[in-house]
Amino acid sequence: MAHVKKNGVVGWREWAQLPDLGVGAIKVKVDTGARTSAIHAYDVHHFERDGTEWVRFKLHPEQKRRRPEVSCEAPLAGIKRVTSSNGQTQRRFFIKTRIKMGKKTFPIQLTLTNRDDMGFRMLLGRTALRRRFLVDCSKSFIQGKERPDTAGETS
Repeated sequence: MAHVKKNGVVGWREWAQLPDLGVGAIKVKVDTGARTSAIHAYDVHHFERDGTEWVRFKLHPEQKRRRPEVSCEAPLAGIKRVTSSNGQTQRRFFIKTRIKMGKKTFPIQLTLTNRDDMGFRMLLGRTALRRRFLVDCSKSFIQGKERPDTAGETS
């Protein structure tokens, strides 16, 4: 393996931010088995604004909690057919947004799906990781152990 700087490696789970969606901290599962990244979304509504298709949805960024609830809107990038880990194929709305992990901010595509029964509210798939990070599956939170929305705060 070539020498890679710390900011080029992620663990199997990491803290991230979604600045365009108003999400200051979300724990993501890094999943090289998934092509597409996905986020827990519910109350999803497709609508038109100024001749452009949009989606409005809500999400719970914290695992196993119903609060906080974040209301989001984003231009609709399209609809994808996604085969989930249990083999079911679904049609899902997807959006383009930015993610911040550690010091890197980059664009990703996110499919919107109900992940209430899953351990993580967001999966980061291999398309988002490609040419950006190597994955060390034996480690967690390489990009930072503190929640990014509270890092550096003093009591």
